[in-house]
Amino acid sequence: MTRHGLLGDARVRFLLAGGSAALLNWLVRFPLSQVMPYPIAVLAALAVGMAYGFVIYRQWAFVSSRTRSLLAEIRDFLLVNAGGAAVTLAVAVAADWSLTSLSVPATISEAAAHALGIAAGALVNYLGHRHITFRPQEKHS
Repeated sequence: MTRHGLLGDARVRFLLAGGSAALLNWLVRFPLSQVMPYPIAVLAALAVGMAYGFVIYRQWAFVSSRTRSLLAEIRDFLLVNAGGAAVTLAVAVAADWSLTSLSVPATISEAAAHALGIAAGALVNYLGHRHITFRPQEKHS
């Protein structure tokens, strides 16, 4: 470990930053579900979490080297998050369907399913952001 202890590890910073973005995503879905269908509420909550996530990942989790342009990082962030969002939505909808078929009440089913979806999408996001979005620009000799 570096002199910064655990916070010197990008994986730990990602987990903390991503965890806070995931919590925001999860909490925002509850009021959204009151005014829109569940799958749309999940996507809208993802958008809120993504906006927050971009800032905290870039400024703290991956500490962007600023060798890549902001536009390139935003483009790559959106592409990586599209993959993560697809995984999140697929898992959330499938888990909700499964739990509902077991007669789990809708509020519990949706909350648990959304949490499972967020967890599944987190792996896609970590790998994508680490290796694509916030990677240092390759040096050309």
